[in-house]
Amino acid sequence: MNSADREREDLPRPSPERRHVYGRRRGKRLREHQSDLMETLLPRISVPLEGKTPLDPAALFEPGTKEVWLEIGFGGGEHLIFQAGRNSDTGIIGCEPFINGVAKLLAEIETHELSNVRVLSDDARFLLERLEPESLSRIFILYPDPWPKKRHNKRRFINAETLALIARALKPGGQLRFASDIPDYVGWTLARILRHNRERAHGEGALEWLAECPSDWRDAPQDWPGTRYEEKAIREGRTPAYLDFRRL
Repeated sequence: MNSADREREDLPRPSPERRHVYGRRRGKRLREHQSDLMETLLPRISVPLEGKTPLDPAALFEPGTKEVWLEIGFGGGEHLIFQAGRNSDTGIIGCEPFINGVAKLLAEIETHELSNVRVLSDDARFLLERLEPESLSRIFILYPDPWPKKRHNKRRFINAETLALIARALKPGGQLRFASDIPDYVGWTLARILRHNRERAHGEGALEWLAECPSDWRDAPQDWPGTRYEEKAIREGRTPAYLDFRRL
């Protein structure tokens, strides 16, 4: 089987019940070693979603794992690799439908010999729907596709459905971090989280914004390695915002 054939085999078979995943699934052709990793390493660390029973994410990792974190849309994997290397006793799940991003992450996992990373090469909503309630300690959504045209705004990952799933998956006291360089998407996110919180009659499951002063959302957090998307944004004159929330 040549590398092109392997790439075709790597793509999940869509079922009639799947929702559409917007955006590209692949970019340029994978290098031979990347294709090999998609065939050998990815199956060993993939998150299984077969069946319908709730998924305990801690069961995906070695005994002694203290917490499980989730990064939704990890792009080139810079942030995920940084966090996994810095927090060896934490299991980190990365979700990314873009095949080339997955291949890059696999290469970094191999290079840094990381054993605390698991991968879903698909839409994160499929995982969020299956997770046991209150099973994650942190969730990261960093520079998601802004879908800037108004007719495409409905494709944005942050919406009422996903916020409900995120709040359900986080433990009380667990944190959500959202970062974007698009002011409209930052405002969109704050507005939808405010609406989400208003619907929580007794406050349980609300997402409390932790900012106390402008520097809290203007300055990068201490545990922030930077990403290539962020570098591009700053280079092009856009200002990133970092929003941290705590699940009540």
